[in-house]
Amino acid sequence: YHSAYLAVVESVTKLVSAGFSVKNAYLTFQEYFERLGRDPKRWGKPFAALLGALDAQRDLGVAAIGGKDSMSGSFEDLDVPPTLVSFAIAAGDVDNVVSPEFKLPGSKVVLLEPEYDGLLPKAESLLAVYETVEKLIREKKVLSAAAVSFGGLAELLTKQCLGNRVGVTFDKVSADMFAPRFGDIFFVADDACGLDKLGAKQVAVLGGRDIVLGGKRVTFDDAAAAFEGTLEKVYPTTAPAVGDAENFSARAGYCLRTAPAVAVPRVLIPAFPGTNCEDDTARAFERAGAKAKVFVIKNRSAADIQESVDALVKELDKSQILAFPGGFSGGDEPDGSGKFIATTFRNPAIAEAVMRLLYKRDGLALGICNGFQALIKLGLVPYGDIREQLADAPTLTFNNISRHVSTMVDIRVATDKSPWLSSVKVGDVFKVPVSHGEGRFVSGDAELDKLIAAGQVATQYVDLDGNATMVSPFNPNGSMCAIEGIISPDGRVLGKMGHAERLDDNLYRNVEDNYDMQLYKSGVKYFL
Repeated sequence: YHSAYLAVVESVTKLVSAGFSVKNAYLTFQEYFERLGRDPKRWGKPFAALLGALDAQRDLGVAAIGGKDSMSGSFEDLDVPPTLVSFAIAAGDVDNVVSPEFKLPGSKVVLLEPEYDGLLPKAESLLAVYETVEKLIREKKVLSAAAVSFGGLAELLTKQCLGNRVGVTFDKVSADMFAPRFGDIFFVADDACGLDKLGAKQVAVLGGRDIVLGGKRVTFDDAAAAFEGTLEKVYPTTAPAVGDAENFSARAGYCLRTAPAVAVPRVLIPAFPGTNCEDDTARAFERAGAKAKVFVIKNRSAADIQESVDALVKELDKSQILAFPGGFSGGDEPDGSGKFIATTFRNPAIAEAVMRLLYKRDGLALGICNGFQALIKLGLVPYGDIREQLADAPTLTFNNISRHVSTMVDIRVATDKSPWLSSVKVGDVFKVPVSHGEGRFVSGDAELDKLIAAGQVATQYVDLDGNATMVSPFNPNGSMCAIEGIISPDGRVLGKMGHAERLDDNLYRNVEDNYDMQLYKSGVKYFL
């Protein structure tokens, strides 16, 4: 009963601390219990959990819209621990969204806590805390906020410090800091909050490069090692650096148009089964002034495939830009990412239409992530035409960390020999999200040397100083020479791993940086 009640409280408190209103919240549950049989005690566990969750819902005025019935937590004589998971969801104004990491050294760190009856917060007091926090967030008086949870205040402040490596100083330390609390909200406050009137208490001040608790100092490195070290051998956060990387710089200007200008360039975006970035890609191009068409490849029957081939050729002949979006086409099968796309585009009629688009009608091509994998397996990068892939040709393979990576990285522009890079300068550094399992660029030495000499390295992964690096996690996949993207010999085809299309208002508010390479604007500008 108590665990279920607290699960609801915790999920709703986290929602409120992120800038959403409890009045707009609703819940969904997922539960795991052992096989019940005819044992009354076993039946009592889910019954007590449902009662606890129901009482919490009634106390907070939050409804549940359903859940996933997972009453299958048994295998032979093995049982899972009885578990109820609560998810709180709400719609809200993005301008009110608050992230949890510490910001702005010198700010006050404030704790607002309800009254408790044992472990359970008193509902009326908890709702008053919610109301206060919601009001402060709407008034832009909260810089960051987070809900205290099972690990207590000590666990939470460690995470908040490590986010931006902003230190904190606590004058007083007590055992209460390490006790579970469900309902407390810990936030960084603007000086104009009027803390005394709110019942909040200032417990710390931000600043420095360490965590200082009652005069005892913990470095960020020690805190991170303790926090991540337990599972590091199972789920490593970094991979060994192998090889060297240097900054490449090729300045030659991009190729000039030879075909007549086009008022509104048409972009063809083929969507294969498993593709998941087509809408983002279309939106990015249309914001830049193009007309985008997402073309769904149908493969349920031989007739569907032939129909798709015929229609795709017609669409290619009407388009100025071919853009392969990201995703996991065909589940990254057969035998590696992008091969289903590459196999389709090796169809003679489609391949000829691609060559007409690029070289008879002066078109462009782009591939992001899964799209880059398709381009490189086709040969469009780095060779500029569709050809069979040889053993020593550049390709993309499994990340050296042996798992999927989803993170932010910095990339450096290494060439200006492409229309896609006409709005940036060699040496410019941008932040970009990456999400892939097979993004490690590898190549035979001779082919790699040719690529570098021709100035076809488009972008490289760099460290905090803007230098190409093999060090993880700055180089998230172990790519040779830190290569993130490459171009065809004339620059009209670009393939890269980072998702430049994932750019919109109110994204990445907790990781401020320059994300806009103006990639899509540059591609469209080429035809105007």
